[in-house]
Amino acid sequence: MPEIGRNVMPETFDTNRRRLLKSVAAIPLLSLLGMSLTGVSARAAAADLVYGASDPAAKQGGSLTVGSLIEPPSFDIYHQAGEAVNFVAPLMYQTLVYADHDGNPHPLLAESWEINEDASVYTFKLRSGVTFHTGQPFEAADVKYSLDYMRNAENGTIGALDFADIDTVEAIDPLTVRVTLKQPNSAFLITLTHRNGSIIPRDWYAGENARARLNSTSVGTGPFRLVEFVQNSYMRLERNQDYWQPGLPYLDEIVVNFIPNSAGMLVAVRNGRVDMAVLVRPQDAEQLEGVGGLTVQRSRSLNQKSLDLDSEHGPLKDERVRQAIALLIDKEAVMQAAISGYGQVLGTTVPGLQERWGVPLGELPNQTVDVDRAKALLAEAGHPDGIDIELRTIIGYDWMEPAALTLVEQLAKGGVRVAIQRLDLGTWLQNFRARQMGFTLNDWGTPPDPNILYYRHFHKKPEGADFRNWANDEASTLLDEGRQALAYEDRKAIYDRFQKLLAESVPTVMMFGADHIVVVSDAVKNHAMHPIGWHFGLVKTWVDK
Repeated sequence: MPEIGRNVMPETFDTNRRRLLKSVAAIPLLSLLGMSLTGVSARAAAADLVYGASDPAAKQGGSLTVGSLIEPPSFDIYHQAGEAVNFVAPLMYQTLVYADHDGNPHPLLAESWEINEDASVYTFKLRSGVTFHTGQPFEAADVKYSLDYMRNAENGTIGALDFADIDTVEAIDPLTVRVTLKQPNSAFLITLTHRNGSIIPRDWYAGENARARLNSTSVGTGPFRLVEFVQNSYMRLERNQDYWQPGLPYLDEIVVNFIPNSAGMLVAVRNGRVDMAVLVRPQDAEQLEGVGGLTVQRSRSLNQKSLDLDSEHGPLKDERVRQAIALLIDKEAVMQAAISGYGQVLGTTVPGLQERWGVPLGELPNQTVDVDRAKALLAEAGHPDGIDIELRTIIGYDWMEPAALTLVEQLAKGGVRVAIQRLDLGTWLQNFRARQMGFTLNDWGTPPDPNILYYRHFHKKPEGADFRNWANDEASTLLDEGRQALAYEDRKAIYDRFQKLLAESVPTVMMFGADHIVVVSDAVKNHAMHPIGWHFGLVKTWVDK
């Protein structure tokens, strides 16, 4: 994958202090943060900058069958947490801004934008002629409703904290929206690229059974519509005939078959039951070597496989216990067991952000195995004979089973005796949202900005969700400073300090990031997996059958 956030200098600057940057849509936001974000404007992006490269040889029509091990509990995108719904929701729902494979922001439902000097006021010009799947026209009032609904924590939305910095959303005219923040937020554009920023028709959730109805119909502006969802079986998407990007999508239909395990997935791939599958266990690609008619695609991700330590859970309340656990983990061995090395060992950030934002692993505490020190820390914490604890895994995330078994062996060497508890995704998500994570494996990705990676997960309440009950004042102060700083150098210094604190106190152990491994049949053309792992690429995928 190309280097994220290369230092690309714009061709022109205004000479006044606002330094108005032209055509910012074609320049990486992460590069902008190395200069000045103030006074920025953007114009519409070329078609090839949204959803990946177009293919002049593409044929319209056809059906694509995708195999998936992970099934969303529901498609209520504003209230359903977890990565499972993220994979396919962006095909049905769209945001104002799109982030490409390199983390560059491009206009999507917003045709252009302007940002004031201190990055506290964002004015968006919306696309005309866009309609929702309901047939309603897309207008500024819908953007205001969507952002206001999402940011209102009383609605039980999953992204309320992502947009808590919003002070007002104003519909200036039918195609102009002005968002004023309570304080500068240099990551706001990239925040808008997340599924939590999806735009839906105004007053949708005021309707009867609105949330349940989203399991049988979609109401977004995206290139595909949901027409059928049969739990424990499949979902079917069809081409949005009224989609606003001419000629897209290429496919008439996408069928997602939910398959219970990796063994079944391999059978489905070999016998042609599915045209494409994401291999949750990347090492399964080795079993497809030499199988005719198949191609395996491998790419870098913005994902992490982590071990979370709830700071209010039993012995994990003591920082020394959490540090001891970190010192017993051989991340490379866990990665080999879980995904046969098809990834990257992590320190305190995801693979796609390490080069630009990550602290080198050698400069972080608690990254190398030290059994004697771990035992000493447990003794200091009042556990000279070790501790007993349950490790939670999620059924359907096949990498977790071998990872958990390896962790059981590693932790036992220091006196941490582990029993594995397997939870279904719905129960795990309930614990997650209730901040009762306990001691658990986790699997999640991020848009390409450290604010989005860290703030909601690790900032103390009420500004953050603090899912791991860390409640660390110093960390929260650093996260506030990182969100408000505009220059890359300032942000980098702040996030370096935060990452060292994260590694020292250990509310989580980021173990490894798995590469994306996708197997496709020879009939599948022009597919590329987005680093975040969501199926944006299917908008420009086509089939030659």
